[in-house]
Amino acid sequence: MTRSLSLAHLTAIDLPPPDLIQAAAEAGFDAVGLRLIRVTDISPGYPLMEDPGLMRATTAALRDTGLRVHDIEFVKIDPHTDVAALDRFLDAGATLGAREVITAPYDPDLSRLTDTLAALTEHANARGLGTVLEFFPWTVVPTLDAALGIAAAAGPTVGVLPDSLHFDRSDSDLSTLSRLTPDRLRFAHLCDAPVHPPYTTDDLLHAGRAERLPPGDGGIDLKAYLAALPPDLPLALEVPMTRLTAIEGPRAVIRHVMTATRRFLASAA
Repeated sequence: MTRSLSLAHLTAIDLPPPDLIQAAAEAGFDAVGLRLIRVTDISPGYPLMEDPGLMRATTAALRDTGLRVHDIEFVKIDPHTDVAALDRFLDAGATLGAREVITAPYDPDLSRLTDTLAALTEHANARGLGTVLEFFPWTVVPTLDAALGIAAAAGPTVGVLPDSLHFDRSDSDLSTLSRLTPDRLRFAHLCDAPVHPPYTTDDLLHAGRAERLPPGDGGIDLKAYLAALPPDLPLALEVPMTRLTAIEGPRAVIRHVMTATRRFLASAA
């Protein structure tokens, strides 16, 4: 069965949305994820909700290529998150036809984190958007089980987002992954990386944000990871490769990621 493949913006974060969409279409992707909110001081975000010209260029690129926006990202839920202030971000996602909003857990008060996620989900659902909580081993929600607990408490439509890198580097279990229901598991991130535990926080952050590998080029047991996922589950390729991008450019990296992914999926089948 053919899976839908989306290109996560972090794979080529220096490309503005119209250029990312065009490059993804040329490489054969079905969709893209767009980073509308800046995550770190050294990586860009593209606030289409504040730039009508860029929004027009982005929607034109979607129309011209036939690609769709799968997800928008990402909301770092912290102690100061104001859900109402995110309405314009959610409106932009609805305009783009996005399906999901990616959220990240950065509030140490898990009860407040859950309440904020529930409120954000209500605002997102009203616009036809779903929400998913991604877990990271350096955060207060470090595992799939922890993310699933928060999502379940936040509401029946809140999903969880496994990323093969973070799954491999956290205390997460394939049996839990394989038991997730469609209301909780709606897509997954896919990449590869060297496997050399133990990992420092700096190791985790560097791999997560700057240096990963395409599927099949590293040491993660991706065949087991895929086997635990539904065969038709959409996959988003999040493969930042900072060194290679500096040498060959982001479009070459996008093509490389797609070629390697097709090769790996064929071998996994």
